[in-house]
Amino acid sequence: MSDDLLRSRLKLWFTLLDPVDRRTYLANGLGLMALKYGVDAAGVGLVTGRFWSPLDYLLPFWFLRTAKLAGAPGWFFPALVLWTLPFLWIGVGMTLRRAVDAGRSPWLALAFFVPLLNYVVMLALSAVPTAPEPRWSAGADVPVVDARLAGALHGVAAGLAVAIPTILVNVYLLHRYSTSLFLGTPFTLGAVSAYVFNRDAPRGARATMQVVSLSLVLLAGAVLLFALEGLVCIALALPLALVIAIFGGIFGRAIALHTPGRPAHVASLVLAAPLLAGLDRARGPTVLYEVDDSVSIEAPAATVWHDVVSFSALAPPTEALFRLGIAYPRRARIEGTGPGAIRRCEFSTGTFVEPITRWEAPRRLSFDITAQPVPLRELSPYGRIEPPHLVGYFRARRGEFRLADLPGGRTLLTGSTWYELDIEPRAYWAVYAHAIVSAIHRRVLGHIKRLSEIPS
Repeated sequence: MSDDLLRSRLKLWFTLLDPVDRRTYLANGLGLMALKYGVDAAGVGLVTGRFWSPLDYLLPFWFLRTAKLAGAPGWFFPALVLWTLPFLWIGVGMTLRRAVDAGRSPWLALAFFVPLLNYVVMLALSAVPTAPEPRWSAGADVPVVDARLAGALHGVAAGLAVAIPTILVNVYLLHRYSTSLFLGTPFTLGAVSAYVFNRDAPRGARATMQVVSLSLVLLAGAVLLFALEGLVCIALALPLALVIAIFGGIFGRAIALHTPGRPAHVASLVLAAPLLAGLDRARGPTVLYEVDDSVSIEAPAATVWHDVVSFSALAPPTEALFRLGIAYPRRARIEGTGPGAIRRCEFSTGTFVEPITRWEAPRRLSFDITAQPVPLRELSPYGRIEPPHLVGYFRARRGEFRLADLPGGRTLLTGSTWYELDIEPRAYWAVYAHAIVSAIHRRVLGHIKRLSEIPS
């Protein structure tokens, strides 16, 4: 590929300057899809040993749903998300310009975030010819400071008018924390606030991103103020939400600069956005995630086994993670011995009930988890609140301790937990879940180590 051709392709993909006709849209879309699939399939095969078929790839939000990613190392999920972001940008940007080139609303690009509907829109745009008078103009990029404050306030208000109903409808009416909700809401917030901010006069890109960021911060504040979420979960969601909102802001500003004079589409979007996010109702296959942690203990396995089966109260936590409200273990006790015995692990938020399934003293203790408390106490100005995601969206399924002899009379103690997530995008939240479960493991394993190494 020559330098000129490469530069023209990069300009087409990563700027919003050139119009996109149906031939360009289809050819680039198929080519980039083939590239993305090839790299993704190779990566999944290398890290999991599984074959990722084209059908797996085409499933709605496949990279966040498929069970074939189970068992991948922790770094793979965020790496896959980072690799996907440029393709997300290209897909939305080219869909936006193709819609305008076809004489349709640029807001059709938001369908890119709605599973199944996105395929329908892309196929349709690949077939519709260029309109007699395409409306993607060169636009202006001259900052205008007159009435900037009013424009910013209008932009923030418009963004919130879309985002807040979307959250309410999907979380509290449809009871779904979907990928479309998590990605589509900040993108739409950014797009609408940037569009309204630039609608009457072109503003600078920096000022536009400030309005988008302010809109997201105010949305987070509104969610906290109305006790819809707590501070911890808002803080966990913000990093990716901010990136997606800025993406949306870039596209919203481009729509305002290149296709002026059609505010009715924004009014329609305010009504349609909550329902569009709600279309993402399909649930992917259940993925059972596993987290393992180990510690070397200066004591024989028989001594360690006694402290694994049940252990005394742990000291209050010093880790910031637990002090912010994440549930942490306090003590464990057991009723009976052998398979069928009931182990109860008491956490700061309640008790895990753990029927023993394998009792191989002093080598292996396995158990199911039949009851569990909420995973955290949310920080809120109103004290204790219970957002819907605290119940049933994180489920620990089973656990296990394994003891192996080491030279010098030492023991390697390994703790494992298997859990499920029902909150999207799973790849994003699994990173946090892995870190939290691992922190719990380290607290328990460290306590057992201290108990077992006390001289008798």
